[in-house]
Amino acid sequence: MTSGAVVLVLIACVAFPLVLYAAVRAEHGQRETMDRQEAERAARRDTDDER
Repeated sequence: MTSGAVVLVLIACVAFPLVLYAAVRAEHGQRETMDRQEAERAARRDTDDER
């Protein structure tokens, strides 16, 4: 491997985790919050309120 290829691989090895971390952090801010009852209904996929 040439020295240029080694440098590119090293840059990719450092950049990929940073990009992945940034993507996860960006997704965290878009999280939807709900109360326990809403969460249970979503988990059961039971949206019928006739119970």
